[in-house]
Amino acid sequence: MANVRLEEITRRFGGSTAIKDISFEVPDGQFWVLVGPSGCGKSTILRTIAGLEPVTQGKLYIGDTLVNQVPARQRDVAMVFQNYALYPHMTVAQNLAFGLRMRQVDPSKIQGQIETVARSLDIAHLMDRKPRQLSGGQQQRVALGRAIARKPRVFLLDEPLSNLDAQLRDDTRAELKQLHQNFGITTVYVTHDQVEAMTLADQIVVLNKGQIQQIGEPQAIYARPANKMVAAFLGSPPMNLLEARLDDQQFWVDQQTLPCPATMQPIKLPKSQRVSLGIRPEHVQIASGEKFHLQVDVTVVEPLGRETLIRGILPEGDRTAPQVINLQTGPTVNPKPGERLPLQFNLDRLFVFDSITGERLYPFE
Repeated sequence: MANVRLEEITRRFGGSTAIKDISFEVPDGQFWVLVGPSGCGKSTILRTIAGLEPVTQGKLYIGDTLVNQVPARQRDVAMVFQNYALYPHMTVAQNLAFGLRMRQVDPSKIQGQIETVARSLDIAHLMDRKPRQLSGGQQQRVALGRAIARKPRVFLLDEPLSNLDAQLRDDTRAELKQLHQNFGITTVYVTHDQVEAMTLADQIVVLNKGQIQQIGEPQAIYARPANKMVAAFLGSPPMNLLEARLDDQQFWVDQQTLPCPATMQPIKLPKSQRVSLGIRPEHVQIASGEKFHLQVDVTVVEPLGRETLIRGILPEGDRTAPQVINLQTGPTVNPKPGERLPLQFNLDRLFVFDSITGERLYPFE
């Protein structure tokens, strides 16, 4: 096993820059997740670590070895692709064993290793089948098992659960976490699924437009996003973002006002500056008395069993597209579309972002 270190890595394709000045280090044995919207560069980073994409600029280390010029087959990494990449003429057992045979592992040990992996991924009953006889989810588990069986120094996963159904995705995600705890292989995992990122990662790297936005522990990033992009991306439902204007220590949100948090005063912003206010749905409640912060007109109600998600819009706004607020309530709350609700915000959980740069202005560091 080994650590992985990227130092100002840039990858260009012709005149286009896919990733720029990417620097981070995955310590030996940790599980890091790269997350971000489509086209943000996360798969390019993974392929660069694997040796499938050359480094345009910067230095890439696996362990203490500079691997910029080291071929992929000599890096001792195993990668699971989004499109499986199984050998169609081989059975499941042969696919699982392929990497071990290529590394000239003792044949007497191969069978035991692949059987252990097959049981952990619930594919032991498929060992004699070929890929064309498997469902997409089964093929993905075989690809995952082939990589795990090798016990490489570094494990690279490119959205390996994307083709599994919801229940199997949950089960396989738990298995992945257990396998990592058992084997401790340094892992870099790419996903757009926030649940996978939050539940699997020791550290998350949030990317956008080929650049790092924030690195940190999942809960730390969720609780204190560095900018508006991170705040909006992590969370389901996502953080509410409301365009507002600061004036006389209160925020004007369209035609309604919201007080500044007590710990924020006096905020050093020019008078009437436009800002974006952020608050997560779980920190918005339906007001029980006469006192409330904002009112919304209900548009969608989604009962989910243990909770209800409510979407509303600010009434009488001064913009073409009305501003939307999502909130989470108990399962017994069931307002009707069109109903006007008074809302109470937990102002201690309010974020203020610069409307132009997106950088967080409050809470202060």
